[in-house]
Amino acid sequence: MRQLLAHRDARLLLAGQTLSAFGDWALLIVLAVWMKSLTGSSALAGLTFFVFAAGALAAPLGGLLADRVRRRPLMLASDCVLGASVLLLLLVHDRGDAWLIYLVALLYGVLGTVFNPARAALLRIMLPEELLADANGALSTTREGLRVVAPLAGAGLYALVGGGAVAILDSATFAASALFLARMRVPEAKPEPPEHHFLREVTAGLRHVWATLPLRQVVLGLAVALLVIGFAETLIFSVFAALGKSPSFFGVFSTIQGTGSIAGGLSAAALVRRIGEVRLVGLGLALFALADLALAVPSLPLVVVAAPVAGIGVAWAIVGFSTALQTRTPLAIQGRVSAAADLTLSVAQTTSIATGALLSTLVDYRILLVVMAVVVLATAGYLVTREQEAVPITA
Repeated sequence: MRQLLAHRDARLLLAGQTLSAFGDWALLIVLAVWMKSLTGSSALAGLTFFVFAAGALAAPLGGLLADRVRRRPLMLASDCVLGASVLLLLLVHDRGDAWLIYLVALLYGVLGTVFNPARAALLRIMLPEELLADANGALSTTREGLRVVAPLAGAGLYALVGGGAVAILDSATFAASALFLARMRVPEAKPEPPEHHFLREVTAGLRHVWATLPLRQVVLGLAVALLVIGFAETLIFSVFAALGKSPSFFGVFSTIQGTGSIAGGLSAAALVRRIGEVRLVGLGLALFALADLALAVPSLPLVVVAAPVAGIGVAWAIVGFSTALQTRTPLAIQGRVSAAADLTLSVAQTTSIATGALLSTLVDYRILLVVMAVVVLATAGYLVTREQEAVPITA
């Protein structure tokens, strides 16, 4: 970590992303709570996350754009656009305006398909390969660790003065992120021009993932797990109801989960070096599955224990996944590979969220949580038992 922080541009990027992540967690949690308060429906609240995930369907175009222009200006422009877009929430006053919440969630998802691949490629340009796991761990630690304060801050601000104030806060954090990006000095060469027809260019990332065994294993394993993990976006409100808690308890739960994410992010880089990215993703999924299984028991102490365990699992899976994509992909197609992997996972998650919202009205939430745990544990077992392959040298 000390070597990472010795890089000026890395410090600036981490600072900007930390502020932006605070605003993200504060707002995204509030969007679901706001929708629940406006409509009284857990299913409609869960669909907020569905719409957010659906925005990732733009990933092929976002990844291609990230490979065709300089990444830092693209990230800066994305921050500015989204910072302005969230202010649309100032127009939400009653149930008739609830569609604006879905619109902002969709824009979040769409612009993420541009920003995230560009950031992954920018890290490849900024840092030597041996520091990529540390950078991903630091980003995961700050982003996931902000669950400790941001959801509570967002929920508290929402309870005191309404969702509009949370939107203003989030917009300000986007402005701060853009400012830090503007101060960076990382040199970027002009991206390579297109070499093939448009369709072949767009699908280059997907073809690389499929041809690279560790990436194929990670993406397929995570996709299968996400086909059920998305159930949790709706079921979590049923868990709170069984505990006699209001929807706003989501903020408390996310805060507790964030404490585990801090530990997961800090330990992830060392584990990547020791057991490899694929196995780390598998271990992360296993912890997440065990935590979900615990949620099937209507016990507040057990839920409180499960939350940080899930946080560790999420952080390990994110760092393992991100590092695998960066170290096993040529820079020229980094954006498209990141986008292709994200799209595959987002389609699985989006399908899962929609299915979960429907099944939650037909099947007892405890049964669905057990099904989730069984499927995720199976995929975790598959990934943990894969052989570790040496990381190839990529241009």
